[in-house]
Amino acid sequence: MPKIDGQRLLRDLYALREIGPYKTGVHRPTLSPDDVRSRHWLAERLTDAGLVAEIDGIGNVFGRCRAPGQKILMGSHLETQDHSGWLDGAMGVVFGLEVARALGQGIDVAAWCDEEGHFGSFIGSRSFCGLLPEEEIDRCTFRADGTPLRVALERAGFAGRPRAQLDPARYRGFMEAHIEQGAELEDKALRIGVVTAIVGSHRFRIVFEGAQNHAGTTRMAVRKDAGVALVSLAAAINARFPAIVGPRTVWTTGRITLNPGAPSIVPGGAEMLFQFRDTDPAMLARLQEELEALVAEANKGPCRVTIVERSKSVPQQMDASFQAALDRSAELNAPGLHQRMPSGAGHDAQVLAERMPSAMMFVPSIRGVSHHYSENTADADLVLGCQVFADAAAEVLG
Repeated sequence: MPKIDGQRLLRDLYALREIGPYKTGVHRPTLSPDDVRSRHWLAERLTDAGLVAEIDGIGNVFGRCRAPGQKILMGSHLETQDHSGWLDGAMGVVFGLEVARALGQGIDVAAWCDEEGHFGSFIGSRSFCGLLPEEEIDRCTFRADGTPLRVALERAGFAGRPRAQLDPARYRGFMEAHIEQGAELEDKALRIGVVTAIVGSHRFRIVFEGAQNHAGTTRMAVRKDAGVALVSLAAAINARFPAIVGPRTVWTTGRITLNPGAPSIVPGGAEMLFQFRDTDPAMLARLQEELEALVAEANKGPCRVTIVERSKSVPQQMDASFQAALDRSAELNAPGLHQRMPSGAGHDAQVLAERMPSAMMFVPSIRGVSHHYSENTADADLVLGCQVFADAAAEVLG
């Protein structure tokens, strides 16, 4: 079986951590100078590993094996959430690089652009899979300041390059390694998670229109307080959803804004960004139906409430044969210390699964932390995870 170089793996991960450091984590928003620097860093490492390196017109980085025969595509993403963790995405890319070195052939490596959604929804992997039309690129803007994606690509030096497209005949499938971003493996003293399915996520913008007025002179009986309407709907969701959801359903009100947001003014407007996630399409449909019913009930109050769907991703099952190979490799390297589990977070693997057999593997997250600069995984778990990944890939390639 192939033997990875654990020290080399860790050196690469820690070197990548120094591009855009923030406290104990990393700040590398998509197509920022540090993110672009990380993409060139990776291209150099891929070239050194004997792969043909390329950065395409949407910012994806590829390292392609020169040998004939079908390949496994491995990878994840390099950009991070703002002031966030150093392993989310980066680990999966460096795992792919190290497995390509260990196996010598049969592995292509990819770092997808913007899995974290600074400009859009999985724009890199969707571009590769033929799911990102030019007109959508025209509409994509940076969520922090509105910079158009076209402008960001131009500044990065990627504009005008062709966008790489999937050749299905080239691949046996896609494999992505990731930190768990939860505490289930750690809580159970396990070291490997074999992902069974990736959740779908429905995301909404809910807007409340009331009447702005003086907080001291407007009688309660005649107020149209958009803030109160928002809080009432959020409370109704939390009261109604538990009766209909599954064991792993989650829902989140991620942002609340009041307009004008002043202490002596009754808010005339309010907005909440809301989402729910599950691996069952029927459950997602039921939750959407319930949410729309709650919005209809809210409209019987003094404020007007409207709901706009911002995005929707489809749950994806991971390939059964790839899961079995990961199970066998985990048992070989960590007997009795692995389990199958769904992913509660979205990943590029769910996009690739629309076009080819796909798989995911988790390693533990210390205290379950992710999307925060304290995110971390033990070095021993990083090395073990990469070896499990390499052995599974060798089995799939035969």
